[in-house]
Amino acid sequence: MSGIDDGSITIIDVSVIYFEPFVLYINGSKSRRCQMSDKLSRREFVQGSIIAASGAIAAGAGTGQAQENNQTAPRVVPGSKNTLPKGKIGNLEISRLMLGGNLLIGGTHTHGMTFISSLVKNYNTLDKKLETMAVAEAHGIDIVGIHTHPGIIDMLKKYRNEWGGKIKVMASPVAKIEPDLKAYFDEAKQIVDDGVDAIFIWGARAEQMVGKGRLADLLKMVDFAKELGVPSGVGAHDLNVIKECEKNKCNADFYVKTLHHHKYPTAPRPEQIKGPYSEVSPSYWCSCPDETIEYMKTVEKPWIAFKTMACGGIPAKDAFPYVLNGGVDFIWAGMFDFDIPDDARIIKEAVASAKRDRPWRG
Repeated sequence: MSGIDDGSITIIDVSVIYFEPFVLYINGSKSRRCQMSDKLSRREFVQGSIIAASGAIAAGAGTGQAQENNQTAPRVVPGSKNTLPKGKIGNLEISRLMLGGNLLIGGTHTHGMTFISSLVKNYNTLDKKLETMAVAEAHGIDIVGIHTHPGIIDMLKKYRNEWGGKIKVMASPVAKIEPDLKAYFDEAKQIVDDGVDAIFIWGARAEQMVGKGRLADLLKMVDFAKELGVPSGVGAHDLNVIKECEKNKCNADFYVKTLHHHKYPTAPRPEQIKGPYSEVSPSYWCSCPDETIEYMKTVEKPWIAFKTMACGGIPAKDAFPYVLNGGVDFIWAGMFDFDIPDDARIIKEAVASAKRDRPWRG
């Protein structure tokens, strides 16, 4: 199946991270501004971030000095007082800022900078991924959106069962879409049994199915997830997918559609836009932001926007107000652990100050 190549996840322990004296944006996430002389251990960072976040997270770490001292990794303690603005998709109440899963599965969109993929995979060890979800929860982010690549459901179970995490999961099955849809249906049922709270159809796959005349099968996939008792959605980079779903009375509970403006260094000029998205030269994931905003005013289903920061091209302080003012109801954002405190603050401010023509749909 063509589409985004998520690659394999390499687990390499990194106990000390150094940062260059500039801000680097990776996959929609910004690095901490540091000097070359600064040294920040994973244990120091996790302790500081999680304790400051809610006062309800036990300090510690699963690597480095903590390992030597036989200490356990941080655990999520219920009852955090940190909350974010929330909305509803069906009966599922979720924070308006969602933790995007690409960085947790080792996926990156790098604007042609090939070294970033290796950097991300080496930084985001299994322990770091679990820590990231803990930091997210401590700051009021109560849902992660993710594809179910090998090992992901086991990681989420570990977080819930061993770390005490309560984070909700919106997942996209990655089973092959055969003519009879059996493999997809089997996986959808299995992940709901495993505790997934909502299902959506992967955007690249939805586009392929619509392009190949398989809209009827896509509608069946949406209905099957609803029959499992969870909210069911459709993802897309291409606005035409949403238009076709609406025209054919799709029963989706929500849409996951890209939105970002084109005011960043690697953005396309109008004559360079050749398709719904492009990974490099130029890099974009929403080809028609103005048209998308106008069309989505007519859509009554909740809208989750992804690629809002153009995979690192746009800072959150610019991206979040832009998409919320454009009618987006929820923001799906790829974040490293150190991004989360700032991004949680920004979403609160952006929701409070939003000026929208489209009513909140969720």
